[in-house]
Amino acid sequence: VVASMGHVRDLPKSKLGVDIENNFKPQYINMSDKKDLIKSLKTAAANSDEIFLATDPDREGEAISWHLAQILALNLEDKNRIAFNEITESGIKAGIANPHKIDINLVDAQQARRVIDRIVGYKLSPFLWKKVKGGLSAGRVQTVALRLIVEREREIEKFVSEEYWSVDAKLGVGRKSFSAKLFGTADGKKIETVPDEKTANAIVDALNDAVYTVSELKKGTRNRQPAPPFITSTLQQEASRRLGFTGQRTMRIAQQLYEGVDVPGVGTVGLITYMRTDSLRISEEARSAANAYITEHYGAAYLPKTPRYFKSKNGAQDAHEAIRPTSVTLTPEFVSGSLTTEQYKLYKLIWERFVSSLMSCCVQSTVAVSVTAGDYLFKASGYSVKFDGFTVLYEEGKDDETADGAALPEMNVGDVLKLKELTPNQHFTQPPARYTEPTLIKALDENGIGRPSTYAPIISNILQRNYIEREKKSLKPTELGKVVADLITEYFKRIVDVKFTA
Repeated sequence: VVASMGHVRDLPKSKLGVDIENNFKPQYINMSDKKDLIKSLKTAAANSDEIFLATDPDREGEAISWHLAQILALNLEDKNRIAFNEITESGIKAGIANPHKIDINLVDAQQARRVIDRIVGYKLSPFLWKKVKGGLSAGRVQTVALRLIVEREREIEKFVSEEYWSVDAKLGVGRKSFSAKLFGTADGKKIETVPDEKTANAIVDALNDAVYTVSELKKGTRNRQPAPPFITSTLQQEASRRLGFTGQRTMRIAQQLYEGVDVPGVGTVGLITYMRTDSLRISEEARSAANAYITEHYGAAYLPKTPRYFKSKNGAQDAHEAIRPTSVTLTPEFVSGSLTTEQYKLYKLIWERFVSSLMSCCVQSTVAVSVTAGDYLFKASGYSVKFDGFTVLYEEGKDDETADGAALPEMNVGDVLKLKELTPNQHFTQPPARYTEPTLIKALDENGIGRPSTYAPIISNILQRNYIEREKKSLKPTELGKVVADLITEYFKRIVDVKFTA
């Protein structure tokens, strides 16, 4: 088994390398830093009866196999391409048992993108050298990501903050108390805004001597579904939220888990399936193993009556499964001694997310209470957990932590509540938040920009080029970034269009 260490041929760096007049024919050359490697590959090939190409199972990997076939003079009609979605004994045996021809459609998809990238990069960059300064570079996808960040910054700059007020009542039920918010008038009409302090104080004055009565009580139950197993974009988002990892760091560690570690008593084994994926599919074999694990360790109640299937979004390549542990029995605790701290943290996240995605819903008892006081109406809502379900193992992090309502004390319609405190609060409308790494990855993913393998490099590239900078966790455009985005958007609007890039 020998590694090609990624691509072995590419377009030349010194010139465009695309014959625009001749149907955009790419002019590939062997990469200079791979000279010795190519030589050793040719020697190994000459001494072999048969050659299998087992590059990554995606479009980029297919193209690398095609380039290797050209260099090693292999027949493109031969079934010599094999693919592994997981580096395990069963995964490798299945790959070797099912060789196929190189998929030229996948190769052409990669070539088309490479050619467009080259044309955009080599035509836009000199334009920037002329207009801004030498050495600048523009990429097809990175420029669109930069444009999103710059447009968000402009929204923030233009934003005019407006004052508004809210009125909160702290109400007592026996020894317990809870908070309710002013909702509207007693006849159920919503008060959209309390514009200023004078209006807020007038409402408070009118309410000080009012009787607070429970006018309506709605009880119900709601089922909270678990999050689906990870795909590349959601793994990067959650690792950023939970572990503070950048996208690049997450992918580096995931690569190590995929390639495998030596586990005492098991041997060297890949711990996760392929980590560059946009599919939520999981194999039935993995599902039934996880179901057996859930039943054994948590009980039958934690397994839903009908199995849960997640639908991948439209436009997904769906070439691989979701990111999951290769074997659910290799629990984070079991393999912890074989992993570094960061590997353990990421593996635990992937393992828990996968197992929890197949578990029963969390069932919550909800209660919504309406309280009438004089001419006004207050509302509060809360919940208690009836059955913890998947939350016994894992809950997804949030980008914006919003309070979801606390448990409310027991009460009945007609109960008179004791007013403990009435508080007018001043607020100001907030501009849209700057992108953070997880929210930008989410925006790229939702807009279909980039591929699972490129989210992390997109962000690191525009950081390195000094087009954006980090401010705490936020991504903020530099003056240079704004100038570049504005110029390119003005002159190459169709190229840096979000839909075209997708």
